[in-house]
Amino acid sequence: MLIPVRCHSCGKPIGHLWEDYTERVKRGEERKKIMDSLGLTRYCCRGVFLGHVDLMDMAAKFKKF
Repeated sequence: MLIPVRCHSCGKPIGHLWEDYTERVKRGEERKKIMDSLGLTRYCCRGVFLGHVDLMDMAAKFKKF
């Protein structure tokens, strides 16, 4: 649901880059160029960003018991 703070494979901190990444994707920039400019050069870190599905809005609709 939340982007991991660190990459699962290499341990590089990536969580702080998520908001900037999503804003730039919404503006229509190319994902490859965004990741290059953010310093995500390893394929494992790129995979975390490309494979992540943000479900926080959906989960927030339900009540906790």
